[in-house]
Amino acid sequence: MTNLLDPSILFFIFGIFAGLVKSNLEIPQPISRFLSLYLLMALGLKGGFALNKSGFTPEIALSLGLAITLAILIPLLGYNLLKHKLDKLDAAAIAATYGSISAVTFITTTQVLDQNGISYGGHMAAAMALMESPAIIIAILLANHIRQKNLDSKTSNTSLGKVLHESFTDGGQLLLLGSLVVGLISGDAGHKVMAPFSIDLFKGLLAFFLLDMGLVAAKSISELKGKPPITLAYAFIAPPVHALIALSLCHLFHVPLGDTILLMILAASASYIAVPAVLRHAMPEVNPALYMGMSLGITFPLNIILGIPIYSAIANYFA
Repeated sequence: MTNLLDPSILFFIFGIFAGLVKSNLEIPQPISRFLSLYLLMALGLKGGFALNKSGFTPEIALSLGLAITLAILIPLLGYNLLKHKLDKLDAAAIAATYGSISAVTFITTTQVLDQNGISYGGHMAAAMALMESPAIIIAILLANHIRQKNLDSKTSNTSLGKVLHESFTDGGQLLLLGSLVVGLISGDAGHKVMAPFSIDLFKGLLAFFLLDMGLVAAKSISELKGKPPITLAYAFIAPPVHALIALSLCHLFHVPLGDTILLMILAASASYIAVPAVLRHAMPEVNPALYMGMSLGITFPLNIILGIPIYSAIANYFA
């Protein structure tokens, strides 16, 4: 209930309501893009300031290693499950979507942790960035392999080098990492200067952005009509399963509570920005409505409204 009464979550729910009743309320695309970049910049700065205080420790290296492991394991598991029920290219695209992450879900979770006094490492912003690309690379490799087996395919293979370049130079991800470095270098002095921008405004702008995401999520629900039942089941079931895989690894290696919750959320989330942007060109055979409808229409609302408090409670129980 505490999570549901948070203004940011309430604005998200309101956005879904406004979209479902077909209101003409909308956030202009340039403003939505600005809000997205602002949140990534503020998160990067916050992580950098925290890293400046803590330094790079073996515990941080462990968390980053687990993040990369999850980013490789989840898409491979998803593909090997879905390829038996769906076209293999469709399975690869969905696996990439659910193997990558949702930055907004992560950012919302950090706010919930802050409100509840649960500490987490500033390096988790870097963990989020590291988890975005492996699933995309795996999907492209799988797609190239599938096309080689299908001699009738008229679509040429995608250059892995091009995909790597697009993944690591994506504007949002580059801004996140750049902001983290700025925060790391500037330390306490930078924190004092940037606090009115990166801390005081953060909550309000997050609520405004989640309002926009609620509107988008409501529109994405309509894209799920006529999709195979396995895709709908996967959109509901995969997130908690992925979260439990992350919890098991964190429990095995004694990862702190806050970092465990964030890794669970990252594992449970699905991409709706980075992966679709790449796959539209790299895998044109797959209809974007398939994976966009799943990630934005089901998984994103599920995680924002129910996933964050449930995964936090489970992690706290096993802590």
